Parts: sequence; structure tokens; C-alpha cells
Amino acid sequence: MLRRWRYRSCPKWSLLIVRSSRQAQRPITNLARHKVVRFEDVALVLLAAGRSSRFGGGKLLTELGGMPLAFHAARTFAALPFATRVAVYSDDTPDLGSFGFECVKLSPADAPLSRSIAQGVAIAMRDDPAAIMIALADMPFVSAAHLSDMVAQFDGDRLATWGVATMPPALFGPQHFGALSALSGDRGAGALLHDAATIALDPALAIDIDSKDDLERARQSVERKWNGGRGRD
Repeated sequence: MLRRWRYRSCPKWSLLIVRSSRQAQRPITNLARHKVVRFEDVALVLLAAGRSSRFGGGKLLTELGGMPLAFHAARTFAALPFATRVAVYSDDTPDLGSFGFECVKLSPADAPLSRSIAQGVAIAMRDDPAAIMIALADMPFVSAAHLSDMVAQFDGDRLATWGVATMPPALFGPQHFGALSALSGDRGAGALLHDAATIALDPALAIDIDSKDDLERARQSVERKWNGGRGRD
């Protein structure tokens, strides 16, 4: 049992994070009765228009493992049969169209993250999906296996990722589309994830590149993985 609830803002989404002396993750329950959803029923909104202020600009164009940072997430999502893939981009975003994304430019260019969410969700709603997944282009290591688990266990309401905190990717059912598309100002999607169920993601895969130090850690992770694979050959 949680002894105490404490909230603080996440740098992205203004997410509500639950802390306790024990595990804070709320698990999936009643899986036998949950609504069956397939990737073909889910629209994806990839947020790729951040201002990269902590990074110094141009973050998603920065090289990681021989390709722009944003391509790592885009490639993972492109390999899965989403009904629709929408990418909200800026002038500092590499071209994601070749990965099967419908690309919409953030307007105005200096709009906050809430505007990216609202723009992307408004487009994703056109095809009447059973759920919308919101993800970040600067999380390069989220795996297809994790995304598959999320879709398989989605109960039709809300489902977020638990890495070191409640974080994207996150799934939202249709009852939340209106609120997502109406987001504005500094208010992110965090309030909509209060009490949402979560699925654990290895913290090593939950890296969110916000700074040059984060990028260096990610590069070290890629190098370790490459060297490990080479050692097994």
C-alpha cells in the first residue's frame, strides 16, 4: 500500500509522478475483460517539434549511432502496423516522411508542447481510431516489444509507461481525445494520466534526450550494444 502520494512536474508533458517508499507503478488489472485493441486500430502521434532549449537547439538532427536522433524512434514505430502515423515537426526536425508519417508542422513555431499534442491528435482523430498513442521522438530506445505489450494490455482508457517515472509512450481511449486536442499553454497531458495504469520499461531504455549529457550516455549505450554484438559474432 502506498503510504504517501507526492507529485512533481516532469520536464515534458507536466506529468504527475507518484513516489512512495515502495513501488509506485499502478499495474494493469482485469486483463481478462479488457477491450481488445490491435495496432491497426491505433493512431500514433510522434512529437518531434521540441525547442531543444536545454540541448542548445537542433537536437533531433544530432547523430546517434550513425543516424539522426529522431530516426531511431521513427524506425521503431514504422515497423509496426499503426492505422495512422502523425509526426508534428519543426525546422529542426529531420524528414520523417520516408518512415510513413504524415508530417504536420508545428504552428506557431514557438508553441509549447501542448500545442504539438493538440495538433497531432486533431489530425489523428480523422480516422476514428480506437486509441491514440503519444510518443516522443527524443526517446531512441523504446522497443517494439514494449509498444506491443502496451497495445495488447490496453483497457480502452489510459495506459502510460513507467520508466523512472510515469512517462510516454502513452495510450488514450476516445473519451480523452477531446481533452487532448484542446490542450493549450503550459498544460500538458499529465493531468489526463492521473491514476492511469502503467507498464514498466527498463530504465536503460527509458532514456529521454534533453541535454548533451543525455546524448553522451545514449551514445555510450549504443557503443556498448554494438561492441557486445560484435563480440558474439
